[in-house]
Amino acid sequence: MSYDALAEQYETVVLRGAELETTVGHVLVFGITPEFARHFDFTSTRLPPADVFRVARETGGFAVAAHAGRPSIGMAEHVANGYDPEYVEAAETLNGGSSDHENEIGTEFAKEHGLHLVGGSDAHYVSAIGRCLTAFARPIATIEELVEQLASGDYYPVTIEQTLEEEAV
Repeated sequence: MSYDALAEQYETVVLRGAELETTVGHVLVFGITPEFARHFDFTSTRLPPADVFRVARETGGFAVAAHAGRPSIGMAEHVANGYDPEYVEAAETLNGGSSDHENEIGTEFAKEHGLHLVGGSDAHYVSAIGRCLTAFARPIATIEELVEQLASGDYYPVTIEQTLEEEAV
């Protein structure tokens, strides 16, 4: 079954992105265009991170440093070892697959570098979908709206439990 069919069946929005491997950790890219794809070999596990972030923006997309606080595959460790996050605008600081400590490291890293903070489930199992997410200021129905919202910085990471607490208030 396709994503579009699932979205229609469950009356939800499904927006696709990709998690790419760079020399300084994983990067989530949304709004991948054919022009973006022409710049990179998606099978490589050593993509140049500055180029991924820069080209994403130049071609109408947006890139986020994934699970920023994890060792080796998160950007915080690499920045601590000298990498300059020049083109990075946002980091995933609340990740459902990361430990609380790793999420704290990611949050500290993002705040220290003036980055926007996002949340994501990192769901490798259905039961983990929605555990952590990003609360946006406005509804999003298209990938273009997602990219626009990510570029605006008007969002914050939350857990599913926090959204339930907010509803109760």
